[in-house]
This record gives sequence, structure tokens and C-alpha cells, in this order.
Amino acid sequence: MMQAEEYLEKIPMWTREKHSLTDIRAFLHEMGDPDRKLSIIHVAGTNGKGSVCAFLTSLYRNAGFRTGTFISPHLVTVRERFLLNNEMVSPRKLQAAFETVLETVNIMKGKGYSHPSYFEFLFYMAMALFADETPELVILETGLGGRLDATNVVENPLACVITSISLDHIMYLGDTIEAVAGEKAGIIKRQVPVIYDDTVPEASEVICERAVQMASKAYPVGKGDFSILETKDQGLSIKAEGEAAQAFAAAGPLVLEIPFEAPYQAENAMLAVKTAAVLGQRERGFRLTEAQITEGIRTARWAGRMERAGENLYLDGAHNPGGIKAFIQAAASMAARQKKKAYLLFGAVSDKDYRAMARLLCEGISWTGIGVVHIDSSRSMDTEVLAEAFSQAYKGPVRAFETAGEALREMKKQAGDELLFCAGSLYLIGELKVQLKGMERREDT
Repeated sequence: MMQAEEYLEKIPMWTREKHSLTDIRAFLHEMGDPDRKLSIIHVAGTNGKGSVCAFLTSLYRNAGFRTGTFISPHLVTVRERFLLNNEMVSPRKLQAAFETVLETVNIMKGKGYSHPSYFEFLFYMAMALFADETPELVILETGLGGRLDATNVVENPLACVITSISLDHIMYLGDTIEAVAGEKAGIIKRQVPVIYDDTVPEASEVICERAVQMASKAYPVGKGDFSILETKDQGLSIKAEGEAAQAFAAAGPLVLEIPFEAPYQAENAMLAVKTAAVLGQRERGFRLTEAQITEGIRTARWAGRMERAGENLYLDGAHNPGGIKAFIQAAASMAARQKKKAYLLFGAVSDKDYRAMARLLCEGISWTGIGVVHIDSSRSMDTEVLAEAFSQAYKGPVRAFETAGEALREMKKQAGDELLFCAGSLYLIGELKVQLKGMERREDT
């Protein structure tokens, strides 16, 4: 039997099309409809999906629940997409889920269905894995969009969560905030509560309209739901306000320690807390205490999102205009607080608006040095083209690197004791993490 990761890497060669939700239901039905046996929180959005999934997973795992989490993309190994009790699935369990799905694929191909896409195959694996492991709660992240995403075959989740929305994947989701929000709001199910980011009025209007159509109660989360008390190295201290705070700390303030320095993580944490409050009101078995909330938020971990990866080194997968704006806010705040200069290493794939991102990056913060790097992907931007885009907005020289290893070594050397921020495609963040592990091993020998 072929090993799972070897087979998965070859799937794009065999995929002719993305399947409809009707086709996906047929595949799941052949598998015994595993999703119908699971209690699911469904999460969509442009930015922050993974962070909210990480916070939710940490909340419920720390409270003693058996959890299953399906996220994307992965940074180093595909096993990162499948979490059981907040830990990567073992190679043995990954292989078992893969074999279950491959057997189903062969049956369905005999019935005239084409091979699943890469993401569809992974989604089927997640459902097979969770059906075997029977977690009490599954946190399920959409892949692309929401309305037509494979995960939207789920019929009756406990709650739907929609994170911040900005323009991304405009070829597929539309070129306006309203259009993108409409695709994300497609996950809202009839009479299922939706907890949503309320910081973009155009998106909020679309989400609320959809909630009314589906007779679903909508719970907004905005800047008025929290205040930042303190920003410090490797964390934020915030005070939760409003209904979410009252649900867990009726007698006093709810203070949360967030293990990320980026201000945008405060809102992601509050989306998770509000979801836990709503779920606890509706489902007695999922009620959490104030202690469980504070500890769950404090111990959350999420790689590649303003992650402190070493002394003065940060990794952030900001790869669209909304993500870039949040990244700039965080990087500028950190540099000012630490009284250090900021250097940037950036890489992007070719289907992103790299010119707009370069412009935003150079307008929002005064970089002391900038490097761009080629990503090991067929979709990677040519470094000379990327460097030219930065040169239009940045007055200093832009260094171009052909490998992540060279870029990391040289930019770390250039930055010295100042701050080096590595941002852009999550493919780049994955490559950098591999390089950092290699550096650690060499230092240990």
C-alpha cells in the first residue's frame, strides 16, 4: 500500500475538477456519513480562521473535552492538518484514514465519479479519522470560501464562526468585500447561531442578512468587546467586555492573557470566547468556567502567525491585503515597544496581488532592510519581479534570494540584534521552519 503523504502529493495530477456538494455527500454516504455522527463548530473567514480554531481547540481541550481539529494549510507535514486533543495525528492513524478514503475513491470511480481534489481527499480523511476517534467536539476550518467549500456539506453544526473578511482569491470569491462575505456566509445553517467579526461594516451587513434568511441568531464581535490592558513580549493582556465576559465572570472583569504579541489576536481570542459563551448557553454539556476560559486562552498555540521563532525573529503568514494590514500594525507596535529597527523577508505565490502587498508593507512601516525570496513551489513569484515591486515603494536596496536557507542566513546576519520579520505565503513560513530546525540540529552537534 502506498504511503499516505506520497500519494497525496500526486493528487493534483489526477484531479479533473472540484466536486459539487451533492457529489461530496455521495462520497461521505459511501463512507457511512461520518460527519453526521460528529458535533462540529464550523469556521470560515479570510484571516484569523486558523487562530480561532487554535483558540477553540485549546479552550475545550483544556476543559477536558476530547477534541478533533481539521485545519489548513500545513507548514511542514500534512499531519499538522489533523489534530486529536490538540496534537498532530500519528503516522499510523493518518495512514489508516488514508486507506479508508482510498478504498472509497476506488468504489466511487467505479460508479463514474472522478478522483477527489487534494482538499476534498483530506476532508474525507478528517471525517474518517474523527469517526474512528469519536471526539466530543470537532473544530472544522473551511478551505476556500465557504458556500461551495467541501466542508459545507456539514448539515447541522453546533455553531458557525466567521472571522475577519478582506479581499483574497478574487478569481473565485469575487472582487468586493460584499461578494467575499456572501461566500463566507454560505456556511450559515438554518437556526444555527453565527458568531462573526463585526469590524468591517460591508461584511457584517451581508452576514446579518444571511442570518435573517436562515432564522439564525447572529452574535457580533467587535472592538467594543475588549480592551487591551498591556502589550508585552510574547503576549497581550486584555479585558473582555459585554455578554461574553458576563457569561464567564458575572461578578467582575474577565481578564485574558493572550500568548501572542499581535493585537489582531485579541479579536480572534474574543471570537473563540464568544463562541464558547453562545455554545454554553445552548448546550449544557459544553459549558465552560471562567478558569477554563482563562487557561484555555493562555495556553493556545498557533504556528506561523506572528510566531516568535527565535531571538528577534518572527514568522507571520500574512498573504493578502487584510492580513498584511494586521501584520504591519503588529510589527510596527513591536518595533516601537522594543525600540529596535525592523527588517523584512517576504515571499509570495503568483496568484496573489503582490504589488498591492508590497505597497502596503512599505507604506505602513519604515523598514531598515528588505529581502524577497523564491518559494519552492510551482506557483512562486519570480524574485526579480517581486523585488521590482518593492523597489517601486521602498527607497533602499531590495535583496533577492533563491532559497529560504540563504535568505534566512543572510537576513539574520544583516538584522543582527534588530528585529527580523518573515512574512508572506505560508509555504515560505513552512520552509523557514524547516531551515530553523536544521540550524538547531547543527548547533546541538
